[in-house]
Amino acid sequence: MAKESQPPMGFQLLIGLEMTERGDGMSRCRLEVAERHLNPHGVVHGGVLYSMADTGMGAAVYSTLDPSESCATIELKMVYLAPVRGGSLECVTRMVQRGRRVAVLESEVRNGDRLAAKALGTFAIFEDRAAGGERGR
Repeated sequence: MAKESQPPMGFQLLIGLEMTERGDGMSRCRLEVAERHLNPHGVVHGGVLYSMADTGMGAAVYSTLDPSESCATIELKMVYLAPVRGGSLECVTRMVQRGRRVAVLESEVRNGDRLAAKALGTFAIFEDRAAGGERGR
């Protein structure tokens, strides 16, 4: 399993998401909750948790791809289980099954010891037309 200290990029920078581990069809990312993540009710916006799961799933799939392949989200179902008001969030993603063209993944987002959300997602795997460029989520 690859432990990496990959710097955040793009949307990850916007929400403050740090990818802490990625390899062998799994990933782990974290986020420190800040006021900018809260909705008007003082709870972390569901889109933050969703983004953690989607980004974690993409990273897990990418860890299994050949250099000529890429992937994209087909669908992602999120179940919110507990409100988050502060602290840190950690999302652990594992690949459930990978075929030639479709991968199924599962993510858990935790706020400390508390399970805040679970997600199940499906990703398409396809030939990357721009193979050789920098990839990743």
